[in-house]
Amino acid sequence: MSRAKLFLLALLPAVALSAEFEAASIKINKTADPAKSNIPLGPGAVNAATGGLFSATGYPLVAYIAFAYDLASDEIRLLIPQLPRWALDDRYDVQARAAGNPTKSQMRPMMQSLLAERCKLAIHKETREVPVLELVLVKTDRTGLLLQAHPPDSACLTEPPPPLALAGGFPAICGEIGGMPPSAAGRQRVSARNVTMATFAKYLAGPQRLEAPVLDKTGLTGTFDLMFEYTPDFHGPPPPGVAPPDPDGPTVQAALREQLGLTLERGKKGAVDFLVVDHVERPSGN
Repeated sequence: MSRAKLFLLALLPAVALSAEFEAASIKINKTADPAKSNIPLGPGAVNAATGGLFSATGYPLVAYIAFAYDLASDEIRLLIPQLPRWALDDRYDVQARAAGNPTKSQMRPMMQSLLAERCKLAIHKETREVPVLELVLVKTDRTGLLLQAHPPDSACLTEPPPPLALAGGFPAICGEIGGMPPSAAGRQRVSARNVTMATFAKYLAGPQRLEAPVLDKTGLTGTFDLMFEYTPDFHGPPPPGVAPPDPDGPTVQAALREQLGLTLERGKKGAVDFLVVDHVERPSGN
């Protein structure tokens, strides 16, 4: 083959992965075993390579829908009332194989296709004007001490290693928002590296059951490293085994303001995308 032809072939885009699994099975799970999966089903893109294997056991259908559409916890709360009871209570095992070595993000549309085929899942998005919380800077010319632009030369891991933190308590993993050991019982510490403000805003609405979706209106571009610690509001008794809230710890709003230089503004309206479930059935046979 001539050098010219080789050069032209090198310019062609790589063949895109199919948005479908090559083979898959969905089976009812009647055991009492804890749910588990070979990749985390929550939001975000970080995961270890699986060689194209997706394996999850003991999850309700709502968990697979949330994985397929990359839903945060506040979005799942809006999805739940639209689903039949069995989609929340019955547990299923999903074993699937994809060509190549797709990432977690690439497996999400594959799961969408699988649910559409086996469960006749039909979903559409609607954009609605609703009350929102706007995440903004307290001072327009600066951020807080614990919110800093991510250094471009900082090494980033994208696959989960053994538990590992960098100096200062930031996680070694990039691109995910997760918990770290707090400074005192009854508090929660959240940290992340190399995340956008839009990702952080989406995360905020979930754990604290805020009264409205959170939109990023900080005007900050690029990615950031952040860490903040607050006293959780469980809206009732804490879950079993969890320490009661520390009365001396900061609220979410106070922690955002004092540690990150951010605040949540109420009384706003904004355009928010909602998932609407049109149809779903119990999984068909394999």
